[in-house]
Amino acid sequence: MIRKILLSCAAGCLGLTAAAQPVIDWDEAYRQADSLISGLTLDEKIHFMRGYSSFFFYGVPEKGIPYLYLSDATQGIHLRNNLPDRTMVRQLERSTAFPSPIMLASTFDPELAYRYAEAVGEECRAGGIEVLLGPGVNITRNAQCGRNFEYLGEDPCLASALTAAYVRGMQSTGTAACLKHFIGNETEFYRRRSNSLIDERALHEIYMPAFRAGIEAGAAYVMTSYNRLNGEWTGQDGRVIEGLLRRELGFRGCVMSDWRSVYDTEKIVRSGQNVEMPGRDEFFDEVRKLLDEGRITERDIERMIRPNLATALAFGLYGQEKYAPELLDRFPAHARLACDVAARGAVLLKNDGILPLAPGRKILLTGRFVDQIPRTGGSSSASAEVIGYDNVSLREALGAEFGDRVQVVEHPTREELAAADVVVVSAGTIDVESFERPFALPSAEERFIRMAVEANPRTVVLVNTGSGIRMSGWNDRAAAILYGWYPGQNGMTALAGILSGRINPSGKLPLTIEREFSDSPAAGTMPAGAEFYNKAPRAYNEQMIRLYDVDYAESVLVGYRWYETRGIRPLYPFGFGLSYTTFSLSKPRAARIFPEKEPLKVRVTLSNTGERDGAEVVQLYVSQRNPSVLRPVKELKAFRRVELASGESREITFDLGRECLAYWDDKAHDWRVDPGEYVLSLGTSSADVAFELPVEVKR
Repeated sequence: MIRKILLSCAAGCLGLTAAAQPVIDWDEAYRQADSLISGLTLDEKIHFMRGYSSFFFYGVPEKGIPYLYLSDATQGIHLRNNLPDRTMVRQLERSTAFPSPIMLASTFDPELAYRYAEAVGEECRAGGIEVLLGPGVNITRNAQCGRNFEYLGEDPCLASALTAAYVRGMQSTGTAACLKHFIGNETEFYRRRSNSLIDERALHEIYMPAFRAGIEAGAAYVMTSYNRLNGEWTGQDGRVIEGLLRRELGFRGCVMSDWRSVYDTEKIVRSGQNVEMPGRDEFFDEVRKLLDEGRITERDIERMIRPNLATALAFGLYGQEKYAPELLDRFPAHARLACDVAARGAVLLKNDGILPLAPGRKILLTGRFVDQIPRTGGSSSASAEVIGYDNVSLREALGAEFGDRVQVVEHPTREELAAADVVVVSAGTIDVESFERPFALPSAEERFIRMAVEANPRTVVLVNTGSGIRMSGWNDRAAAILYGWYPGQNGMTALAGILSGRINPSGKLPLTIEREFSDSPAAGTMPAGAEFYNKAPRAYNEQMIRLYDVDYAESVLVGYRWYETRGIRPLYPFGFGLSYTTFSLSKPRAARIFPEKEPLKVRVTLSNTGERDGAEVVQLYVSQRNPSVLRPVKELKAFRRVELASGESREITFDLGRECLAYWDDKAHDWRVDPGEYVLSLGTSSADVAFELPVEVKR
């Protein structure tokens, strides 16, 4: 049933292409893997149980098994200068820094996600990278999480559609994708010590669908997470790997641990884990001791490493050329694509009419990211860090867009702010894995923004961040707010184009921005504003590791589901984003009775009623009247990004499968669709619903 749900709700409504297929079928790949394993010595088999030189899968080239290089991350290629053996791969001299995945999610555009991943995959092939450690598909539950920028928002329908497209795009190039982090890694607060308490229903409805979508799309690899799930580390838990991942989701590829996230060698061998990454120093001695004591057998080792070899065989990784230098010619196209993603992903949250900026107005530019490129923390150990090349700063982008009308003032006085025609304030955060960050901006930055909007009502605030931040202290007084996320190496050019009006904004929020963090269901699960670095224990010692229970007590009420069901009004709702043109929905149609076997066709007409060409995202939500269990007020089940010329109209059709009405029955341990009346809501955000269509489901 869950397969039908994902195919219907994530693929069918969006017209996605067929899944990326292995070059040989799985059964044959496993037969060939068995043949290779039969020719390995015991020591070689043990080597395959763990990583090699930090970012490689082990190889025995003389036996037809080359080493495979693994590289971070979803938004481009992290160029590593800290490999123990740098001679094993010819590193790229540069890689394109694409906008962060959360900005990609803001486009609501699976086709663009495909092209984004295809471009990253081409750079992988040019650089001898067989496996990209992405996409990251954890759910944005907590605005303080330092890795939200790596993920695809708070909604499983949106994340599923984009994940499937990303996997297909990546693997179309011959680069294998790795879904991460399975599962429950929605916080970075002591992630190596946290125990995610998630009920069965929330796991299936919220946290597993994007993984299912990636697996259905053909993902070769899955990485387990740092945290415990309901009591055990995911990377050494048979309930997670053999139970959820293999039996329920049908995954046949290779499972790897996150780096230094597992501790008990015997549990690792028996859990279904295939590769411990990068591998503990004491690993070999522990394996040999387990063999000597009869607690594991050589056959257990063979079962553990078998999917590793089979996956490489299935996807042709052992047979393809290591490098594809001709793809280096694609870099200019990749740079243009990166700028296009930023243009489509920037979200205009507020505009009192000041934007686009009128010709001739002088601009006072100030703030945090005038010269600094807004991206994640800059260190070789931060996996998602992509430096890029030909980086364009905000100063350079606005200068190119507006010429000498731009004056940069580092520390303007109140009088200088008040005298300016327009003030553009750059603000935001630097997010990074292993950290939680405060929901609020640093106090000095917060005070400065308040001073600016009070001194000059023509102040535009440009926000660069990886998640939600507190804006309630100055939101009402700002003339405009443009959410620019982490826009990549040249995304400031796109943001400048939005300020000038050369580009019509069309991004939509893939997450809810709350007024205060205390409104969030994640509030109270960790110290407010905590910033902690997570040191990995050198060796597993349960008595020495203090565990932090992270209670997902809101269950399925994540993001907008929480706010709407609890009657809490956020600052900006999920799916929200303004444009320089206007749109209207009309002529909604759907049958009154849900078909028993065929999808329900839901139709609505979208019209561009303004004077500019633009794009809108039509969103279809489903809710049940008088449900027998707690259900959200509404849930996104389909969406469509539509480009329309001024004055143009187009009918949109969604094919809604009956499975999109389902919830997880934790008593039957299966999906269930109850008879009764449902409501289909059509709108342009979770809070902006134009039409509600009732539909009845018979027994």
